[in-house]
Amino acid sequence: MHNNLPNYFFFINSFNEEHIRKLDKKIAIIYRNYSTKVDIKIIKQIRNFCHKNKRKFFLSNNINLAINLNLNGLYLPSFNHKLNVNKFSTKKNFSIIGSAHTVKEIKIKEKQGVQLIFLAPLFKTTKNNKFLNTTKFNFLASKTNKKVVALGGINSKNIKRLKILKIHGFAGITYFENNGKVNFFKK
Repeated sequence: MHNNLPNYFFFINSFNEEHIRKLDKKIAIIYRNYSTKVDIKIIKQIRNFCHKNKRKFFLSNNINLAINLNLNGLYLPSFNHKLNVNKFSTKKNFSIIGSAHTVKEIKIKEKQGVQLIFLAPLFKTTKNNKFLNTTKFNFLASKTNKKVVALGGINSKNIKRLKILKIHGFAGITYFENNGKVNFFKK
């Protein structure tokens, strides 16, 4: 059901095959685009590319499409509070993962049956001046028995600070747009 969950996740909102090809093979892909209607053709292209390259692929917020296209799993953003999604978690080789910003959202993700919780934003981002930082992050991580992934504001200057966190791995956008390696952070 949720064996071999990745430690690293790259959020994309478009498909740049050449860039993804250059990334470390351990980095899973999460397609998340809330500004346009889901293009099934693009999702299939990403799925086929990831399958061919033995890379895990998750779709954001569309359980039916993720299951119908036989993807590796579903990513539930923090704003998704629906509690009926975990009935699908019994599908073989299908994982549900999701993000949270507060203890309340962590509890919702647990009720949704997620296997990994992305806590965000860890550091300051261009979109958000409010961030957890390492102390509050570890406090929130201690409020769940689920595996935790750091997300938000991770860059080459602050990435070494991840070693003081109680995490399964990390996720990002800008970091993986600029870097393709995860060697410093071995799990």
